[in-house]
Amino acid sequence: NWRGKPLYNLQTIVNLISHTTTMAGLIVKSAIDYSVYEKGVKVSDAELDSIILKPHAFHGEWNYTIRRKKIP
Repeated sequence: NWRGKPLYNLQTIVNLISHTTTMAGLIVKSAIDYSVYEKGVKVSDAELDSIILKPHAFHGEWNYTIRRKKIP
């Protein structure tokens, strides 16, 4: 359960996440993604070298910004 509310299904979880706020004014938006994604996709070294991963100050292992490297 979450805050005393049983987590019966995915929609319940998404609704609880969507109603999360902070005293600082953070508003959270969430939705269920019903897309089907291919499993086992391999990222080549060249593809990985073409991006910049910038970790955020708070839990950089989870929170980061992904950017493409600028092509000269």
